[in-house]
Amino acid sequence: MSATTATVGVGMRSSPVAPRAVLDPESQELLEALKSSGRVYDDACARLHELLLRAARFEVARRWRGLAAGEADVIATEAADDALLAVLRRLDDFRGLSKFTTWAYKFALYEAAVKVRKHAWRDRELPVEEDVLGALHGGLPGPEEDVEMRERLGMIAAAMDSVLTPHQRRVLVALAVNGVPIDVLAERLSTTRGALYKTLHDARAKLRSHLEETS
Repeated sequence: MSATTATVGVGMRSSPVAPRAVLDPESQELLEALKSSGRVYDDACARLHELLLRAARFEVARRWRGLAAGEADVIATEAADDALLAVLRRLDDFRGLSKFTTWAYKFALYEAAVKVRKHAWRDRELPVEEDVLGALHGGLPGPEEDVEMRERLGMIAAAMDSVLTPHQRRVLVALAVNGVPIDVLAERLSTTRGALYKTLHDARAKLRSHLEETS
């Protein structure tokens, strides 16, 4: 017997493996149907799409109450379609910690939220970076402006000009200053949310380091 085996046997106990969650009958039936084929699979997809469509309609209405009914239904349907595809791709990720329909419901809410944000920005141009940097350079207008705040903004603007790449400045200004939804920016720049998060993180780290060194 090896020393490792002896140690485990005498002085240590292996970590218990958490038992797999026991699915409720409805979740088990639907999950199995979605992993099958033929008519059973088609019927399960139709049932799931109906659930996702209800969720998407709820989320679209909650986020944009003034949207025309026809537009809202188009957005909700597209969200349900994309949510269904996402659920089918990630069936193996379901761990049974909730009902399957509850887990799937979240995909529809997410897709609906993304599509509402994109729809709201569909005819809007991204803010011009130079205008924002110019405003920062100028500080806060008005007789009651805080001199210290004005200086701080000027330092930030100067740092953005000197230490950030053009792409980092554009992403930082769009996301952190002008509140452009990250989904919208990712679509306009033909990139991904993950790539933009990385760019934003790097830009903030550069600015923070530069300001700490020069303050």
